[in-house]
Amino acid sequence: MKYYPIQLDIAGKRCLVVGAGSVGTRKIDGLLACGADVTVVSIATTRHVDALAHDGRVTCYHRAYRADDLDGIFLVIGATNDVALNRQVYEDAGDRNVLCNIADQPALCHFILPAVVRRGDLVIAVSTSGQSPALAKHMRRKMEKTYGEEYALFLRLMGRIRKKLLAADHAPEAHKPLFNALIDNGLLEMIREKRYQDMDALLADVLGTEFDWKSLMAESVNRN
Repeated sequence: MKYYPIQLDIAGKRCLVVGAGSVGTRKIDGLLACGADVTVVSIATTRHVDALAHDGRVTCYHRAYRADDLDGIFLVIGATNDVALNRQVYEDAGDRNVLCNIADQPALCHFILPAVVRRGDLVIAVSTSGQSPALAKHMRRKMEKTYGEEYALFLRLMGRIRKKLLAADHAPEAHKPLFNALIDNGLLEMIREKRYQDMDALLADVLGTEFDWKSLMAESVNRN
């Protein structure tokens, strides 16, 4: 199987998770982190899912799955330990053109979920096309050590620089050499090592004296 790699916008989309054990709970958290409108159908649920339902973060039905649970659903994840039920969810989803993923069963998936490393807006995904999830997890652990939180800070800073340049009527095509100069001259390493004076000197040299770490990051915080 050759999968087409995409990043899917599910913010505000209705997503269903069938099964709320430990695996289902992880899937629910992943959907919520991306802004999905999550419904859970499961006879048994974890305390974490119960707390999410109590706080109004998910809609939870403590009962058996029904085919009409898929009405109006954009994406469904099956996370039960019942093979027959998982297959039924997959078939029902196919009948309704609903995207479906059955945990740990690539043959019953319209898409598979890669191992993911997140550092703010940086998302690094590793997939073995379902051949070896263990290898994907191993590679994810290695990348977690390689790509630290400095990457999240770096992207936040670059985003603020880009907005400030655009607000000053800079042509977008003129930005590339500026950003390349910041990267090539070690801005990422300066952030990792917290060399704020060096960062300010580099920002001023490449972009102008009105650009400095403290004010740019303050703007980022204030706008969040």
